[in-house]
Amino acid sequence: MSLSTAAAPPVPRLSVWPGIVLSLAVAAVSILASTVLPGVSALVIAIAVGILTANLTTLPRALTPGLSVAAKKLLRAGIVLLGLQVVLGDLLALGVPMLLVVVVVVAGGILGTVLIGRALGVEKGLTILVACGFSICGAAAVAAAAGVTDPEEEHEERTITAIALVVLCGTLMIAAVPAVAALLRLEPETAGLWAGASIHEVAQVVAAGGALGGAALSVAVIVKLARVLMLAPVMAVLSLQQRREGAADGKRPPLVPLFVLGFLAMVLVRSFVPPPGSVLEVGALLQTSLLAGAMFALGTGVKIRNLVQVGPRPLALAALSTLLVAALALAGVLLAA
Repeated sequence: MSLSTAAAPPVPRLSVWPGIVLSLAVAAVSILASTVLPGVSALVIAIAVGILTANLTTLPRALTPGLSVAAKKLLRAGIVLLGLQVVLGDLLALGVPMLLVVVVVVAGGILGTVLIGRALGVEKGLTILVACGFSICGAAAVAAAAGVTDPEEEHEERTITAIALVVLCGTLMIAAVPAVAALLRLEPETAGLWAGASIHEVAQVVAAGGALGGAALSVAVIVKLARVLMLAPVMAVLSLQQRREGAADGKRPPLVPLFVLGFLAMVLVRSFVPPPGSVLEVGALLQTSLLAGAMFALGTGVKIRNLVQVGPRPLALAALSTLLVAALALAGVLLAA
């Protein structure tokens, strides 16, 4: 056989394991660091490490496949395990008025943010990610929405930008909510309800609730988990919209993504077949590890120069969305109380 007709040797595929192992290792370090940095979540630490790594060093090419897998698969697995935190009985104990407040905050926050984004001229895809992240549960909601609206990951920079905005604004809310609550002389429980209904990330709610003291922390977390539960219906609506828009070119994503069904399954397990406390502790640690690993992987895709090029409009959208959600939450909590 001549050289011209001989089959070319196969190009070796890079293993995904180096990137995945690095992501989980950073997650472990971030979890340890969060125990000595009160009020700073492991997810925030992990994405900060990822951003610094991407902008201060050059990562080996061998890590790229694993980081890509970590940013998607680990995050979706973490969202599934997030369902183990939600107990339907605890949510129902909030009462109908407070549950209606949660629905209004999520629906009003999403619709209002979309309108603000349209008025500011922000790209529709980025606006939807910001709307979901700020109205539901932060980075997890951003990633979930990206999985529905951009399943082929053709616009990963949107996800990275939206998560960066969630981290920035949510971190500021940790200090802002207790400060404003003190100015308004809100009772600790009322302030906790407001924190849970307005702050982006679960970990950020825990930090603010701890700062408020009294009964604020427990009610803040329960209200926040009620918002987390809204992830499923919102993703179903987004998926339905994508199916309609993609019908012309044959693209029909599933009505409810598999990881959202997994999230709902974990909610039902926690609510009706409560696992032992040790299992829940392991599940919570694993969930944090998976999400932190995914945040590091996403952070490695953040280039500061690219964020600067995004311009002031997304920042304005993030600020106005934060104020909108906070205002809806405060008005609702005061009316419900």
